[in-house]
Amino acid sequence: MNFDTYRRQWFGNIRGDLLSGLVVALALIPEAIAFSIIAGADPKVGLYASFSIAVIIAFTGGRPGMISAATAATAVLMVTLVADHGLEYLFAATVLAGLLQIGAGFLKLGNLMRFVSRSVMTGFVNALAILIFMAQIPELVDVPWLTYPLVAAGLAIIYLFPYVTRAVPSPLVTILVLTALVLVMGWDVRTVGDMGDLPDTLPVFLIPDIPLNFETLAIILPYSAAIAIVGLLESLMTANIVDDLTDTPSDRNQECVGQGIANTATGFIGGMAGCAMIGQSIINVKSGGRGRLSAFTAGVVLLFLVVALGDLVARIPMPALVAIMIMVSIGTFSWSSIKDLRTHPRSSSVVMLATVAVVVYTHNLAIGVLVGVLLSGLFFAAKISQLFGVTSSLSEDGRVRTYNVEGQLFFASSEDFMAAFDFKEAADKVVIDVSRAHIWDISSVAALDMAVLKFRRDGSEVEIVGMNEASETMVDKLAVHDKPGAIDKLAAH
Repeated sequence: MNFDTYRRQWFGNIRGDLLSGLVVALALIPEAIAFSIIAGADPKVGLYASFSIAVIIAFTGGRPGMISAATAATAVLMVTLVADHGLEYLFAATVLAGLLQIGAGFLKLGNLMRFVSRSVMTGFVNALAILIFMAQIPELVDVPWLTYPLVAAGLAIIYLFPYVTRAVPSPLVTILVLTALVLVMGWDVRTVGDMGDLPDTLPVFLIPDIPLNFETLAIILPYSAAIAIVGLLESLMTANIVDDLTDTPSDRNQECVGQGIANTATGFIGGMAGCAMIGQSIINVKSGGRGRLSAFTAGVVLLFLVVALGDLVARIPMPALVAIMIMVSIGTFSWSSIKDLRTHPRSSSVVMLATVAVVVYTHNLAIGVLVGVLLSGLFFAAKISQLFGVTSSLSEDGRVRTYNVEGQLFFASSEDFMAAFDFKEAADKVVIDVSRAHIWDISSVAALDMAVLKFRRDGSEVEIVGMNEASETMVDKLAVHDKPGAIDKLAAH
């Protein structure tokens, strides 16, 4: 990226970026607090993280106009770590997750996103929505009865206020109205202040207070790896959405590095790991944000509001945040995917449902995505193996048998390839025509070896014709049928 392009990404849309950044900052406050609570941390952990990640990613990211901060996707991965080992281990895991993401960027692993199918993405999003909703259940159990009507009122405001005006985000209106109502009426409900102290100072540099040994590494590495993978998955998927909304490209590998730098730095100021936010990024784009300045503005304004108005933020009732998080879960879930179960191929539906089921069961988005990708690969291999066939013809004099191979020859079709040959036929010459086939892997080369050697063992002359350059390169490198003693090795088997 040249300097002129980078400068345009900063200053090409100043007014739109400043206004959209302000809207995003207001919407980020309740979500950052709620995500902190999901992770079992003080509100300041999510607020510092959202400030730090938004500001740093503005400089280092690969997708201008995308908003990154503390998110539910990463917060749900931290619950057990915080509960079992405490906040200091969370900060260390955040630093390590960032370093892993930087490594992924330099290794250009961002390009692997092309192997994540839409079914896996849909399952990922649906599972995330379910986990967000499940995280609200503790705030709805063993609480004052007023909590339930307040949550219902909050949801009503969130969904009905946009019909009045969209100039002010409805989640912000929900917070203002419910906070005012609780304060005026003096109702006894849980507030943000009950969850922990809010920051009243700027974040400072700190090194996590943990022992630096392999035992600590063994504790945080599984969490860091999951956070790094999930963070990159959600960030790259969000980047794809912003690409489509703005008709501009993003640099996936730069985004990996940028997310890593942001998370590493955030761990050193007492923040939790985060990633790109689908909802806030869409709000930003639809509010006119296009450049890096929008994310920078959102982070700076967020910190100012929290530090300057912290006493007011502490009085926000928890039912308001629960309502907002229920709205986030409803908005995140792909409701059309339920209807699509009837029309989409069964394999796609199985992949989506399996991804959701594994994530909800394990509470680990990375494992669910891994299962989804593996299932997608298996179904794809099975589908391609069906597009394979072998036909044969005998010359008029009955001396030459020609086998015409068509399709993709790889591990899943190797068995069908071998079954197509008649090794008991005593033809003088066998021609294997692979001009309409492609040889992909060591399994297919081994099958070709076996076929050639079996025919030669029975006295037939074998000729392979029509091999394309890529297949020929693999066969020359791996095949053994033309090497001395090959038939003897076959006999030994």
